[in-house]
Amino acid sequence: MDKFLPDIYQKSIYTINYDKLKSMGIKCILFDLDNTLAPDKVKSPSQKLIDFINELKEKKFKIIIFSNSHKQRIRPFKEGLMVDAAYLSRKPLRGKFLKVMDIYGYSESEIAIVGDQLLTDILGGNKVNITTILVNPISKNDGIFTKFNRLIEKAIFKKLKKNKLFEKGNYYE
Repeated sequence: MDKFLPDIYQKSIYTINYDKLKSMGIKCILFDLDNTLAPDKVKSPSQKLIDFINELKEKKFKIIIFSNSHKQRIRPFKEGLMVDAAYLSRKPLRGKFLKVMDIYGYSESEIAIVGDQLLTDILGGNKVNITTILVNPISKNDGIFTKFNRLIEKAIFKKLKKNKLFEKGNYYE
């Protein structure tokens, strides 16, 4: 079950302690898009999100949208936030994670992934030994594949709680 445990669990992207991440040596943050940065029906970044990402860039973090979505879905966020993006990432598979590390020259200790799903974001990040940060989904609306994942995730959450490893709503850094 450890492969599903996030290193950090926070309410949203806005409640993460980024100064602590910086002190841990994190230089690059991979952000999932749908239900992490924006609800899946939203087509472009809000001003609040733009301002927030700019603050992270001022702190010298490399920001990359890291999503299983297609290029057309990600493009308005990539352009609006002026960040790099990895689309069709095929999380939780390791390939795109390793490719990003290779292209940008980051070691596993210098990268964190922030996402709302255990089965994609957290499992994928744990497979490559990067810092994993789980946040609550922004919206209850999910795509068809995510709805299926949420059913499996529900069972995993139940087992993690039973084993006293993790409980939804008990946030930690």
